[in-house]
Amino acid sequence: MATTQGVPVLILKEGSSRSRGKEAQHANIMAAKIIAEAVKSSLGPKGMDKMLVDSLGDVTITSDGRTILDEIDVEHPAAKMMVEVAKTQDDEVGDGTTTSVVIAGELLSKAEDLLNKNVHPTVIIDGYRKAADKALETLEKIAISVSPTDKKALKKVAMTSMGSKLVAENREQLADIAVDAVLHVAEKVGGEYKVDLDNIMVEKKAGESITDTKLIKGIVLDKEIVHPGMPKRIENAKIALLDLALEVEKTEFDAKINIETPEQMEAFLHEEENMMRDMVEKIAATGANVVICQKGIDDMVQHFLARKGISAVRRAKKSDMEKLAKATGGKVVTNLQDITEKDLGYAALVEERKIGDDKMTFVEGCKNPRSVAILIRGGTERVVDEAERSVHDALCVVRDVVQEPKIVIGGGAPEVEVARSLREFAETLPGREQLAVQSYAEAVEVVPTTLGENAGLDPIDIISDLRAFHEKGQKWAGVDVFEGKVVDMEKNDVYEPLAVKKQIIKSATEAASMILKIDDVIAAGKMKAPPTPPKGPEGMGGEGGGEFD
Repeated sequence: MATTQGVPVLILKEGSSRSRGKEAQHANIMAAKIIAEAVKSSLGPKGMDKMLVDSLGDVTITSDGRTILDEIDVEHPAAKMMVEVAKTQDDEVGDGTTTSVVIAGELLSKAEDLLNKNVHPTVIIDGYRKAADKALETLEKIAISVSPTDKKALKKVAMTSMGSKLVAENREQLADIAVDAVLHVAEKVGGEYKVDLDNIMVEKKAGESITDTKLIKGIVLDKEIVHPGMPKRIENAKIALLDLALEVEKTEFDAKINIETPEQMEAFLHEEENMMRDMVEKIAATGANVVICQKGIDDMVQHFLARKGISAVRRAKKSDMEKLAKATGGKVVTNLQDITEKDLGYAALVEERKIGDDKMTFVEGCKNPRSVAILIRGGTERVVDEAERSVHDALCVVRDVVQEPKIVIGGGAPEVEVARSLREFAETLPGREQLAVQSYAEAVEVVPTTLGENAGLDPIDIISDLRAFHEKGQKWAGVDVFEGKVVDMEKNDVYEPLAVKKQIIKSATEAASMILKIDDVIAAGKMKAPPTPPKGPEGMGGEGGGEFD
């Protein structure tokens, strides 16, 4: 709203709101801090879980930062940016979601103190950028190189990632499974390894317990064998993978068939049957004894296949077909005329098993599989869901180390080391940027203090002990939340991928800088629902008309 000589001029639409300067910054920082507070208590092995209930009443119990923030319906735009931090972290490296949000919140909290001392936001942002570069440099310097196929180191990384989850008691067994799965699908490209996690299929079924989770060197299909007369267990399976319907095709265009006598009808049906028998003969001629089909299989074809002792599964998902091709070494065939023995995949065993209430088909014992499956079991639906999230994190961190074989020791040690080098770096800077770098150093230390707080320890004691140890040159001194004191975390085998730590610094700094740069928030008014039309003659108007509107 502006006025020229007493005449009001409308600039913003009616209902819009606008907040500027300090007020806007304060509101944004406040919103971001609240999001960070929400996940803060779930950090670390002694962190708590959150119970999230959505609008339909579905319950999720988790300590996974991304899942918590995804499930919360966030309204405030600055808070939404914090949710994006967790998403980026999860998509990029798969772990460290809670840490990145907590650090971003703390960076903003420290920035607010500086803003109150009249330090300009641009100065703070420049200081934070320099601090982030220095932090990344320090992390690279202290990182330990490992071999990308060193199972021991990879297992320690996976166990660390699951230490803060619901499945912590079973993490040793799950870590072995995660490491095996990733190494099975890792491919060497040039001198480096590449891992595509899509090649690891994760199926979950409630029932039994987490200890019954298995790695299957092959694939699990959530399908049953189509015909009761087919064998339910086939050893030395030769598998035909078909992307076509095993049924008589209907014509593409409208066609009429004139049948005038019963004999012609008989001949027509007989011909249809012969076509189906030919299909089965073609498959049998290749020596296949298992058929996995992406589309439908006619009842008659099922009957012929059963007579030949060939087992079949129909309507497999496209993604599962691709994984089967990688696991068994077979080719997906789209035309039956071209099928040969070379197209078949191999598995030591194909078997239908009853898992809980459902029947599933297991394709196991593939030679050198490029695709594997993990079948997760657990006492209840909630436990299985959380176990799946934990296994996902473990697979991600193992992949991170295989692709970038460098690790740091956890327990807050790298953060304190980064803070120490930042304080030294701050002294070399002129002017007010020095304050921003010092604030960054304090913000990074929120990780060890939160770990301590969540374990019921005194954060001030913890941080002063840690600083003292690090000044003496013990760069891997961190918080042992089980002992309740500062120890050398390398002896505790707490390993974390360097890639995760680097991504935390990058995403937290960028989010904090973006929120700090905003000094004006202009929000459009909420859309009003259009008025409902009046009832027409005979009560027929309105949206559905009738008397039950």
